[in-house]
Amino acid sequence: MDSDKYLTVTALSQYLKRKFDVDPYLGHVYLMGEISNFRLRKNGHQYFSLKDDKSKISAIMFKSKFEKVKFKPEEGMQVLVQGRISLYEPSGSYQIYIDSMEPVGLGALYAAYEQLKKKLAAQGVFDLPKKEIVKFPKRIAVVTSQSGAVIHDIMTTVARRFPIVQIVLYPAVVQGEEAAGTIVQQLKRINEDGNYDTIIIGRGGGSIEDLWPFNEEIVAQAIVQSKIPVISSVGHETDTTIADLVADLRAATPTAAAELATPVLSDVITHLQDLQTRLYRAQMNIINNDKQRVDSLSQNVFLQHPERIYDVYLQKVDYLQDKLRQNVTNNLNQSKTRLIQDANRLVQVSPRDKIYSYGNQVNRYYQILINNVNKVINKNRNIFNSQVATLDSLSPLKTLSRGYAIPTNKAGKVLKDVTDYQVNQEVDLKVKNGSVKLMTKEVSEDNNG
Repeated sequence: MDSDKYLTVTALSQYLKRKFDVDPYLGHVYLMGEISNFRLRKNGHQYFSLKDDKSKISAIMFKSKFEKVKFKPEEGMQVLVQGRISLYEPSGSYQIYIDSMEPVGLGALYAAYEQLKKKLAAQGVFDLPKKEIVKFPKRIAVVTSQSGAVIHDIMTTVARRFPIVQIVLYPAVVQGEEAAGTIVQQLKRINEDGNYDTIIIGRGGGSIEDLWPFNEEIVAQAIVQSKIPVISSVGHETDTTIADLVADLRAATPTAAAELATPVLSDVITHLQDLQTRLYRAQMNIINNDKQRVDSLSQNVFLQHPERIYDVYLQKVDYLQDKLRQNVTNNLNQSKTRLIQDANRLVQVSPRDKIYSYGNQVNRYYQILINNVNKVINKNRNIFNSQVATLDSLSPLKTLSRGYAIPTNKAGKVLKDVTDYQVNQEVDLKVKNGSVKLMTKEVSEDNNG
């Protein structure tokens, strides 16, 4: 097998790539399609696809080309692109290398303008409070082209209206790719200097491309961040840029900007003269009124005879003293009356009588208690004496006093029956006034018993 007639994959890819590169029709291609698989890569090359209903092509836009795109590409957006078709050798796939891109049916700059406007609105930039323009400025900074008609119109208008103000030009590029950067730089310089009352920024009329630096986000942010109020005058009256929307005040023309930034000196002088006249008249009126008041007071009888002032006060003091004395006397009498009334009420409700009554009642009850106790004692004493007499009548001692005796053995047992006796038994015989010891000699039982 002859292998010389076979190509390598690399050789084939290089051959096809050369065909793509030398084809004049593929070197400048204009395509319309829908953006697909787009993911914004910040500070880098952009890789995505363009497609229609039936086909799709890979696309690449290098960083240097993408930086010139004035709008933000989005997924599904219909765009018009210019570029060249070439082959990517490692994968063998063809793709378009895009040099420029703009939306279909809408200019790229206008689309970028609307996108930035929508973004700033979402951030609330347009709702921020506007700084007040100084009414009588001393120094005004102007950011515009050094050679344009703008600075001439502003200086002419200011010289006519308010020649005492100082105009300082901060020259900037107002058209082209470098314009936005120089405008931002000059705004920062003015704020760093800090000794200005107002900033005028602007340029003459032109196309949207010419006015585009004033639609850049960095310019808008620099105006918003400025500590000095900014008047924007960009283009003609019908032109509205992002700078106009974020500025503290918008002027239709540079001449109008100068008029908004300064008053008319002659009008100011006239107004000051009018104020001076009004002030003089007001002062004279005050002086005349005070003079009339002094004259009127000087005719006052008390000022002519000041001792009468004291007469009135002395009389008033005497009256007040009498009134005070009377009030004190009345208060004392009222207090004395209340005290007597309170004493009478206390006597009426005094517990002394009740205590005396209760004492008598206690004594009475005490005597009753003593009498009852004595009665109980006497009664119990009589009962006791009766019972004692009864007991005494039944007492063995009483019996002994009548001549009877009580025999007991040695153990003290009373000998009641004949059977309790034994012959030769010692018997103690208890008599009335003592005892007698006996010895039994004979024991006989009474048959009649």
